[in-house]
Parts: sequence; C-alpha cells; structure tokens
Amino acid sequence: MNFNLPSPAKLNLFLHILGQRDDGYHNLQTVFQLLDFGDTISFSDDSQSDIALDFPDTTIRPEENLIYRAAKLLQAQVTKTLPGVRISVRKKLPMGGGIGGGSSNAAATLLGLNQYWNLKLSLDHLAQLGQQLGADVPVFVRGKSAWAEGIGEQLKPLELPSRWYLVLKPNCSISTQRIFSHKDLTRNTPAITLAAFLEVGGKNDCQPLVEKLYPEVKDAVAWLRQHGPTQLTGTGACIFAAFADEQSAQKAYAQRPEQLEGFVAKGVNTSPLHRRLQSLFYTTGT
Repeated sequence: MNFNLPSPAKLNLFLHILGQRDDGYHNLQTVFQLLDFGDTISFSDDSQSDIALDFPDTTIRPEENLIYRAAKLLQAQVTKTLPGVRISVRKKLPMGGGIGGGSSNAAATLLGLNQYWNLKLSLDHLAQLGQQLGADVPVFVRGKSAWAEGIGEQLKPLELPSRWYLVLKPNCSISTQRIFSHKDLTRNTPAITLAAFLEVGGKNDCQPLVEKLYPEVKDAVAWLRQHGPTQLTGTGACIFAAFADEQSAQKAYAQRPEQLEGFVAKGVNTSPLHRRLQSLFYTTGT
C-alpha cells in the first residue's frame, strides 16, 4: 500500500502564559489556527527494514526525529509483526519556525501508520501517544482548529472566520527551550475567556523576549506591521498577519524584503490531513 498525506502548519493566534508548573511545563491559553499549507509525507512498502525514513535534513539522527519516534511509539503498541514501511518527507515548512512542522509530521505519521498497519486505534489513543512526543501534536492528530489550555493538550474545536495569512520567517532559528526557560519570560498573564479572545484578541507573551533576543524577528515584525497587526506564532521565529482575501496577502508577500522566506496560506477549521484520510479511507476513527 502506497499513499501520501499532507502535514499542515498551524499558527498560534495568541499565546498567554499563565504560570509555570512543578514539572517545568507552562500552563497556557492559545488558539491553534490550522492552515491549508504544509509538508507532504509518503508511506510505501519496504521489505528491507521495519521502518525506513527519508528526511531532507540528514544531520538529524532518526532517534531525534519526531517522525521516526512517532513510528516507533506506534509500533510498540502492538505485539504482532508489522509490514515494513518507508516514510518519505517533502518539506515546505521551515524548521524552527513555531508553525508546528515537526509536531504536524509526527501526527501525520501516527494517523498514516494507523491506516498503513490497520491498527484501528482511536483518535483519543493516538492523541495520547502524540502528547508523549510534544504538546502541539494532539491538535494535529485531532485535526480541528481549537482553543487550547493546559500545556496545549486541552482542546476545544473552534469555527474560526475565514482569513488568509502571510507567514514570514526571519533568518534565524529559535530554541523553544531557551525561550520557555528564560528568566525574562512573562509567566503571569491572567486567564481570559474564549468570548473575550473572540471580541478583543490576545497577544503572544513570548514576543517581547524573542524580539529582544533576535533582532531579525524585531525587524521583520516592524516591516510586516505596515500591512496590518503582526504577531509571533509560538516561540517563533515565524511571524504572521491576517488578510481578508488571498490577493491582498499575495500583494504584501511580493513586497517582502529578500532575506525573508515565507508563504501565503488560508486558515481552515478542518485539517487537510483529515480531509485526505477521509477521501482515502472513509474514516479517521473516533
């Protein structure tokens, strides 16, 4: 059996950090906006090995790659012998951008191999496995734009208004660990309600610190703000602005400084990954 799946990006439309927990993680509130743009992950038969991975960045060892770790984690759920699989990745999403590339890849691997190996595991089970790989993985497993609390795993699906987003990545890579462990990070923002966010929006508590530590981000934000309110996603490095239509977003994208890579994408409420699974296999599980 051979098939491919989209592995979409996400944006954090806001990110409030409420406090740090005893286990080192942070309690937060955010909205995950899924996008119709991302990587592609292919699954094909491989009789030579149980799990083979073709990944563009050969400097990342398999045991450090979320795709390989997701595959091994799923493999460990069963005792029967499973057919060998080759997982190939076509990357479009910049790494270290705060748009969920690695987490999305892991989720696509869990959902794809669940079908490839005919395991019939539920979305709840797969989301629990995904949480072991990273706090952002469950939202990609469940496949709905969502309001999130806890460490990001408590999800409430949202129907967000249709918008187009211009996403830009400054020429830097930001360590999530560095930001969340930094003494200057804001960690005491009061909780808000979903209704309050929908009415007045929110901010990214990581943004002031990231702009202070990474001048490239500060400069990119200053440029994009000419076209509308601009915010960091996650811990960065990507920034974004929302537009009412694709033409406006593409016009701004065409004017970007040459050192900024990026893309234009539409916000979606249901993941392209799940739509593809529906078309291939008629169900994503329950």
